[in-house]
Amino acid sequence: MLSEQQALERAQMLVSAALDAGADAADALYAGGAATEISVRLGKLEDAGRSEGEEIGLRLFVGQRSASVSSSALAPELLRDLAERAVAMAKAAPEDPYAGLAPQERLMTGPAPALDLDDGGAQGPEALREAALAAEDAARAVPGVSNSEGGGASTGRSVVALATSTGFGGSYTRSSHSLSASVLAGEGAAKERDHAYRTARHASDLPGPAAIGQQAGERAVARLDPAAIKGGPMPVLFDPRVGGSLIGHLLGAISGPSVARRATFLLDAMGEALFDGGVTIIDDPHRMRGLGSKAFDGEGLPTARSKLIDRGVLTQWLLNVSSARQLGLEPNGHATRGAGGSPGVGATNVHMEPGNESPAALMANIERGVYLTELIGQGVNGVTGDYSRGAGGFLIEQGEITRPVSEFTVAGNLKDMFAAMVPADDLEFIRGLNVPTLRVDGMTVAA
Repeated sequence: MLSEQQALERAQMLVSAALDAGADAADALYAGGAATEISVRLGKLEDAGRSEGEEIGLRLFVGQRSASVSSSALAPELLRDLAERAVAMAKAAPEDPYAGLAPQERLMTGPAPALDLDDGGAQGPEALREAALAAEDAARAVPGVSNSEGGGASTGRSVVALATSTGFGGSYTRSSHSLSASVLAGEGAAKERDHAYRTARHASDLPGPAAIGQQAGERAVARLDPAAIKGGPMPVLFDPRVGGSLIGHLLGAISGPSVARRATFLLDAMGEALFDGGVTIIDDPHRMRGLGSKAFDGEGLPTARSKLIDRGVLTQWLLNVSSARQLGLEPNGHATRGAGGSPGVGATNVHMEPGNESPAALMANIERGVYLTELIGQGVNGVTGDYSRGAGGFLIEQGEITRPVSEFTVAGNLKDMFAAMVPADDLEFIRGLNVPTLRVDGMTVAA
């Protein structure tokens, strides 16, 4: 894996090779990383792995014709050959009126903001092993836990560099650390499974292994002896670990490419009130140590904090250069990029601002409802907004969480669900997409 400076120089070299080979414009992205992963089960080492990899991707333009190629071979002479082949490919490609690099005047200039994404450390295999064992031991120590699927710990670092023929050059490094545990509770056919997992840019931001393990064990035990559920329309509360998926569907629906293809249930919703006026959803790429933080997007545009939903109202699409041109708009720093292929779109660190009531207060007036901690399957139609997912969680009876329930379905339409959504006050910034507990009335629950 190259250093930041080496990675940027290699990307710039590939851009120069593309221009020398006859391209009118080009950009190149280097992505490299190394990670160590340890897993244990029943107190013994089960697997240890070390992975290292690097890849460089080139996108170039000959007029309005383009081609994208990538390679894990980084020798200069091989990259020159790669550029020549890509130019030949572009000349044979159809014209795309929306193709091209980001406008030069829109590129990020000046120093990048310091986001503290790399703690500079990497735990060794033995330290990872001890952390994984401690997490599993804590989970197995919870009364009622009967077996283990294991504990895990990992650490890694990655380097990203982007260069364009319009003069942009930027790079950054990120570290990543994670801990997990997964266990079973109960005996025989009555066993239930659950887990706990956390990841952070800095190792010091992770909970201790014992906390991760205890949470996994308690979650599994809480699911024992599930009750039958009687279906019908009722209020549904989404635990924060699954509620973020609802906002994930929103992000997919407001992506510029989906809008340009007219393949979204929010096609004509710009400027409309999709949520209650108390709901604001923010994309914050400059959060310190954020899992999705970055100073520039996949096309070299600066990123900035923005309100995707402002007091209930949809304010913007997630745009890259191509989708912005198709829609007659300006790109807004949401391009994503891998070493291979053209840029996509995406958000960074997204969160819904908390409400004013606790989760207990949100459910206090619910005579009969469900509290979801698990969602299963992919039953979401991004064109119509129809929503149907397998689920597990707990009954809410007379305003309190009571018995566990499993193997049921929750259904509705996302536009209706957004309009009915009420956030609690328990927001925590522990994921890339963070929401508080969410209450959604009027969903259909079926056994």
